[in-house]
Parts: sequence; structure tokens; C-alpha cells
Amino acid sequence: MNYAAIGVDIGGSHISSAACDVNGQTLLKDTLTENDLDNHASAEEIISIWGKTLQETIEKVGRQNVGGIGFAMPGPFDYVKGVPLFTGANQKYEHLYGLDVPKNLRDFLELPEDFPVRFINDATAFAIGEDWLGNAKGFSRSLCITLGTGFGSAFLREGLPVVKGGEVPEMGCLYHLPFDGGTADDYFSTRGLVNRYNKLTGKKVTGAREIAEAAKVEDAALEVFRDFGARLVELLEPWIRKFGVEVLVIGGNISNAFDFFGPSLNEALKKEGLDVAVLTSYLQELAAMAGSARLIEEGFWKRVEPLLKDM
Repeated sequence: MNYAAIGVDIGGSHISSAACDVNGQTLLKDTLTENDLDNHASAEEIISIWGKTLQETIEKVGRQNVGGIGFAMPGPFDYVKGVPLFTGANQKYEHLYGLDVPKNLRDFLELPEDFPVRFINDATAFAIGEDWLGNAKGFSRSLCITLGTGFGSAFLREGLPVVKGGEVPEMGCLYHLPFDGGTADDYFSTRGLVNRYNKLTGKKVTGAREIAEAAKVEDAALEVFRDFGARLVELLEPWIRKFGVEVLVIGGNISNAFDFFGPSLNEALKKEGLDVAVLTSYLQELAAMAGSARLIEEGFWKRVEPLLKDM
């Protein structure tokens, strides 16, 4: 192994990190480190938990072997400078607002000032990971989406995110698009799925897993998933055409219920005359770590860095 890059996935209540052999294009799963945290905690406490998690992964491969750290980070975030822009409106990480994260982590880990610490949108990192080491590999034009607490998405052409131009929506993502009286994020997320199921049945479930269990024996739950798959194509169809999507890769917790919404999704694609490969994520929660680790590969970084300002 010539050098390792550390890939980091920042979630709403956790941090996960793992090392990647960049030249060997292999994610080193035995280096995975995960910790829970309170996203309303002080900046000092959050940086401490992030730093300790990173330290543990670094120690598993040896500090002398680590060439840099890449972060898959939810927005709003200044991905160029490494500065969080979270406010109280986001209900998470509000105490990190305006913090110089690279400097604070370098100080915590006692790393030199020029040690690479890089950032990219978490949904984009997921797509890069799937393109590099997962189920989007070998396709020229891919659309990767994550279905869970929120609705993440990224369009990739020849391995690079496409974030502007007429082929893709604004910012190269779909969550903000109007849909069914709200936004795509309102509809194609856990809360949207739960709200529709509860309204249809009068029950009070809280997660997609409960609805998936019910779908094994209950028509109402199955109908909610069938609607989810068909209407997802309603949202995606114009962008699949404009971008020329060859493969749709689906990740996130709701992707575990693909058996219930996949058939209606594929049927709707067929009705629209769209020839698109539909695959669930191969890497799942490791994809964002693989994608963010790739930021430390200098050739790739030079191509992706100019795109960060538009994310």
C-alpha cells in the first residue's frame, strides 16, 4: 500500500471513518470506526469526538501511511473552505457555524498545516463511491440517490459530479424540486413514507422498516411502496432523459425495501420507454466514505475541486 486516505461520513447523530488504499482502490473495512454524538453539543465536544474517531482509524493503518482526510458532509456547508454554515433552522450542528474545521482537526490530531483535509457534499460522496468502487462503476452517466431521513442525489458524468447546466437541476440535486404540494425531500424520505402510511391506515408507525414488515402481509403497506416507486419515476423521468442516465443506483435505509417499491419503479420506467439499469447500492453506508477518501487522490481532486463552489 503506497498510501491510505481516510474517508469520513458525517451523519446527523454519528461519525464513521475508514481508510482506503487509494492506489489499490480498496476500502479497508477493518479500519472502520464509528461513534455517536449529540449534534447540538458544543463545537469543542463535536471536534473532540470527530478527532478521536479519526485518530482510531489513523492508528489502524499507521500515521506514516495516511496521505489525507476527506469528509462527506451534509449541507449547508462551504466545501471550499471547510466551514459549516448550519443554523438553528437545520436543527443540527448549529454550534459549528463558521468554524474552521480543517484547522481545528489538524490541531486536535497534531497534523502539519499543509496536511490535506477536504470536503464534499455527502450525497455526492455517495455517488463518487459507487462510481469508483460500487454499482455505478463502468457507466458513463449515472444518477445515484439516497432514500432515508432525507432525499440525497447526485449526477455523475465520467466519474465527476455535474452540478450546473441544463442537463441537471439547480445544484445538480433533486431534493428541492417541487413535488405533490411540497418538495421532493418531503415526499421521497422516511417522513413522507410514514406520513402517507399513517394517513392511509390510521396507524402510528415511525420508520420505513415497520412499513416494510407490514408490506409482507398488508395490502395498504404494499400500496404505499408501489406508489413510492411509481411516483419516484414521475420525479426522475425528465432528468433521466435530459442527462441520458444509464444507471440509477439507490442507497439509504429505504433501499432495503426495494423488493416492495422496485417492481413499480421498473414498470414505470418501462412505460416511459426509459432503458435504465436500476441497482441498489453495493457499498451502502461505506459508499460516502469511499467517495470522500477519493478526494485525497490528487488527480481526481484537481478535477473535482473547481466544482465545490456550486454545491
